Amino acid sequence: MTMQLKTDLGSAPMFRPGPTRHRLPMLLASLPLLLLLGACGTAPQLAGTGLASLPLLRGWFEGEEVFYVTTDVSHADVAEAKGANFAPRLADALPAGPPLPGRRSSVDKVYAVTNFKQESIFASAPFPMGSASRDTAYSPLWQMVKVTWAQGRTPLTLKSEEQVLAAADAGAVALEATRVVLNCPIIHRGPKGGLPGVKVVDRLP
Repeated sequence: MTMQLKTDLGSAPMFRPGPTRHRLPMLLASLPLLLLLGACGTAPQLAGTGLASLPLLRGWFEGEEVFYVTTDVSHADVAEAKGANFAPRLADALPAGPPLPGRRSSVDKVYAVTNFKQESIFASAPFPMGSASRDTAYSPLWQMVKVTWAQGRTPLTLKSEEQVLAAADAGAVALEATRVVLNCPIIHRGPKGGLPGVKVVDRLP
């Protein structure tokens, strides 16, 4: 499955020079706002329409399908397997020391099943999609937790973190938290919609 990102890129506004004597104080007062708006650097708009195609992956969150892309991984072998950028500094996002209840972190957990073919399970997801999301637990950075079915147990598709933890409590699966951090933004939630401008298609023409 692939994803199409369609972006209409209008022409950039024309700059018309003029007297600056009375504008300088206004420009200086506006500087902090301009720096804030430019923090993530919006490139100058170009005329025309842009189209990008990226591999789209399906996962699970609370029993529902979510769709995401993997762009960067902190572990070289995992990055190669996923066709992503090797970004070792992502591992610095993990808190030092053992996990502590209530400790805040910029990463959440994604569960990867090692010995049964199924999609990854995410611990959070944005809703609604976009700037109005109210899920403050969501982060596009994920610590990989390996899920391995115990010998003699019949694997089944796990579709939520709750199911993963219940299976672990029952001794059906073993969990192994790794130091692998992945940048996998969730960009679409099926019937619940996606990011503005994101269109999910089965294939490109």
